[in-house]
Amino acid sequence: MKHLTVLGSTGSIGQSTLDVCRQHPERFNVVALAANKDVEAMFQQCTEFKPEYAVMADEEAARQLQTRLHADQLQNIQVLGGREALNQVAKLDQVDMVMAAIVGAAGLISALSAVKAGKVLLLANKEALVVSGNLFIQAAREHQATIIPIDSEHNAIYQCMPADFSSNFSSGISSDPEDLGITRLLLTASGGPFLNKPTDQLKDVTPEQAVAHPNWDMGKKISVDSATMMNKGLEVIEARWLFNAGPDKIQVVVHPQSVIHSMVEYADGSVLAQMGNPDMRTPIAHAMAYPQRISSGVKPLNLFDIARLDFVKPDFQQFPCLGLAFDALREKDSAPAVLNAANEMTVAAFLDNKIRFTDIAAVNAEVLSGISPETSESIEHLMDIDLQARSLAEKLIAKRSI
Repeated sequence: MKHLTVLGSTGSIGQSTLDVCRQHPERFNVVALAANKDVEAMFQQCTEFKPEYAVMADEEAARQLQTRLHADQLQNIQVLGGREALNQVAKLDQVDMVMAAIVGAAGLISALSAVKAGKVLLLANKEALVVSGNLFIQAAREHQATIIPIDSEHNAIYQCMPADFSSNFSSGISSDPEDLGITRLLLTASGGPFLNKPTDQLKDVTPEQAVAHPNWDMGKKISVDSATMMNKGLEVIEARWLFNAGPDKIQVVVHPQSVIHSMVEYADGSVLAQMGNPDMRTPIAHAMAYPQRISSGVKPLNLFDIARLDFVKPDFQQFPCLGLAFDALREKDSAPAVLNAANEMTVAAFLDNKIRFTDIAAVNAEVLSGISPETSESIEHLMDIDLQARSLAEKLIAKRSI
């Protein structure tokens, strides 16, 4: 029996995690659930899983949840409110494993708390490594935490790595990929809903069109990131830290079918790929049961239904956000934090119909060039840089407001 905290339990990754738990009640015990302010969804999850702790980052939502739970005779569940409570349940002594699925930079501190407590961290929050990659990995090594990636692409690479790399990585020590005969990491990308849309038509894209991903069922923010391919850019930065690979060793491959989730190329000419239907329960089940394999509830891949697999080079003119991510990765390590902060601001503004779709990349580029890159000294230093980037992005967004 593994004892689990789920950070971001009401989001898409959190819900998929709980579905895997639902299928294997003899394997997984949910100790704590944490979310932002969706009281109704959290109430339903508490009713079903009866955790010891339920955390709402929004304190008013926590008060509402406590009232609901007490009215339903579930007063044994301890309700906590505020962001510090996220850190508390991430490092509980009775917890073995923490699913870090809070979207954006907001999920960094709680994920880091789990690492510093030496937990098995199932990392779905890519921004944790984008914002603080070097410091985050250093903390994992120091506290001997295990990090297993949940993003389908990084989980695929993890599965295609040699066993000795996985063993070292699980101990918080990253091998040099070249020492293991690895020549490249190939990150696949669906291309999103606008892969074949002419560049000059992208300025008129609506939020409703941008969130309509052709293959994956995801939240609004990550769906927009997929449409701009910023999501893939953030994954490139994440892969650099997870697998100790420089930007010249990472290549993005557009693969519209989303069947091959990523690949690892070896010096002998071999390319190992992990394949499966596009359903996040597959990487979640892999990580939760690692090194064993369990049913995820996902239908087996039928190659005859797929019939063909296509691969295309990414167009950096059509998807400038992908190029910005490579640019940031080649700078000092505060640059990815700047880019991530700007992108969170611009995507939110686009979803609120304040700026055009093409303004996302334009503002991101201005912010990245407007704040000089620095070597990160601490998480607090990075959080200060994050705030600077958000402030500049807010000013630039106001100038472009439609």
